[in-house]
Order: sequence, then C-alpha cells, then structure tokens
Amino acid sequence: YQDCTVEVPSRVGDDQCDGGEYNTEECGWDGGDCILTTFPSCVVDDPARIGDRHCDGGEYNTIGCGWDGGDCIVEGYPRCHVENPSWIGNGRCAGGEYNTKECGWDGGDCV
Repeated sequence: YQDCTVEVPSRVGDDQCDGGEYNTEECGWDGGDCILTTFPSCVVDDPARIGDRHCDGGEYNTIGCGWDGGDCIVEGYPRCHVENPSWIGNGRCAGGEYNTKECGWDGGDCV
C-alpha cells in the first residue's frame, strides 16, 4: 500500500482493524482487517460492533452494513431504520423519523 502513510505501517494487515487513518482506501481498509466478509461495502472504524446486539446508529446503521448487522432492525417494522430502535413502541411519542408509516407511527406511540 504505497499511498498509505500511517504512523505504524506494521499495523496494516495485522488481523486487527485499527480504524482511523488505517481504515482508508489508500491503506486497503487496514490491509483488509476492517473489511467484513458478510457486508463487504461496510467500512466502519470498529467492525466488531456490527451484529453485537446493540444498535450503534450512524455509519453502522446503513444498508451497506446491514443495519448494523441486524442490530438496528425494528421487529415488526422491517423498513423502519432509526438511531434508537428501542424508542419504537416504548409508550412515548418520539416524533420525527419515528413517527412515520414505516415505523408504525412510533410503534403506536404517536397515534
């Protein structure tokens, strides 16, 4: 990776995703350490967070990352993709992106 300029080049391709400046196209996504075989178009700093049973939101909660490896999929509302899935149907109307048809009007909280 001749265009990869990092502080410790030996960390590139060492079987551990280092993220940050290592997880770039120039560095081959940390020499492949940050590439998820299940979601090859998912590029995040900490791949271990994908599918860890916690919705991390942000760059993890995308179609390319499989909605955080399924962690951000709201049961009963497969087209509802929000930062905090646990807010759906929690008894309080969150409004905004939660109060949509795809999210069942916040799981019924906003009806």
